[in-house]
Amino acid sequence: MSERDVFEYALVRVVPRVERGECFNAGIIVYCRARSFVAARTHLDEAKLLALDPGADVAGVRAALRGVEGVCAGGEQAGQAAGDDAGRRFRWLIAPRSTVVQPGPVHSGLTTDPEAEVERLLDLLVR
Repeated sequence: MSERDVFEYALVRVVPRVERGECFNAGIIVYCRARSFVAARTHLDEAKLLALDPGADVAGVRAALRGVEGVCAGGEQAGQAAGDDAGRRFRWLIAPRSTVVQPGPVHSGLTTDPEAEVERLLDLLVR
């Protein structure tokens, strides 16, 4: 049996009108300290977004979701977080914010393959 490592994850939520508090899941961020791994995958359900806010800035929401993926990827895509380690990028992304794209609470689990967890959780909780 392969060694299992602790991982943490948070949903990425879209809150089209912050004052109403309505939201839906649009991505997942997974962090595994033991493997210095952090990754995000997003999936925007445009119909849900427009149902909650017909005037929503779809392109702006997509750009914010791409930004979350970019910070996880590191390098130039991460902007100011480019030089940070995986853990620091994860902690920055899960910090509470009052914007249209927000992190949900952090949960944990065990895995032998953090990359597979990203896809599994995206299918289970977002798509």
